[in-house]
Amino acid sequence: MPKESQKKSLTNNKAKHKEEVLKLIAEFQRTNDDELQTELVLEYENLVHALARKFSRGQRHDEDLVQVGMIGLLAAFRRFDPDFGRSFESFAVPTIVGEIKRFIRDKTWSVHVPRRIKELGPKIKAAVEELTTILQRSPQVEEIADHLGVSEEEVLETMEMGKSYQALSVDRSIEADDEGSAVTLLDLVGSKEDGYEQTDQQLLLEKAFTVLTTREKQILQLTYFENLSQKETGEKLEISQMHVSRLQRRALQKLRESIRIEPSECL
Repeated sequence: MPKESQKKSLTNNKAKHKEEVLKLIAEFQRTNDDELQTELVLEYENLVHALARKFSRGQRHDEDLVQVGMIGLLAAFRRFDPDFGRSFESFAVPTIVGEIKRFIRDKTWSVHVPRRIKELGPKIKAAVEELTTILQRSPQVEEIADHLGVSEEEVLETMEMGKSYQALSVDRSIEADDEGSAVTLLDLVGSKEDGYEQTDQQLLLEKAFTVLTTREKQILQLTYFENLSQKETGEKLEISQMHVSRLQRRALQKLRESIRIEPSECL
């Protein structure tokens, strides 16, 4: 078959295929059939993947952007009207891209940022590039604000909020230690140290225990540190259980008063 005939055959096949796809879209709009939807999605999934890759820019949003792009594709299937004289692809691409851009604008910031800040950010970037070309130097905040017709505070706020677009992972390596091992942000984050409080409490108790007699210290040692009962403590010290109970209460009262009256003497 001559080349011209092959090209003509391919063109006819493409046109026929597009007609078939348009019929499928019309049928889907009429019936909302799941099988038709799946067939149409498979037909245009490569288009969605291509647009998602374009906007991911090497970040980790590929799968999210593909899913969002699919939402845009489904919306295009439902809203497409061939009477406007546009091909489905020319209608679908802006719809898919719109969904992806909306996702990037609203969902990929690390912290919540007001919409006006998100919208002002690209304008500031464009203004900086334009003013740098005009002034042959980096523009000042006042010049950027005048150029955009906004306040200097808004420019500064937007620049600062722009740092919140992507947060650093605590597992990200930021340097190496003396031995060449990776150091992460998490390694540098401090944690609560309970040892200081425990030491203070121990010093406080040691100071408070000086108000007790030898027998009172023995009773507290046996009952609270060695976990003996009052009866076992009495038998060991050769005194009655009632006497143990009375000395224990008196010792605890002395400790409470000592700690309450002079809580800082141990510091």
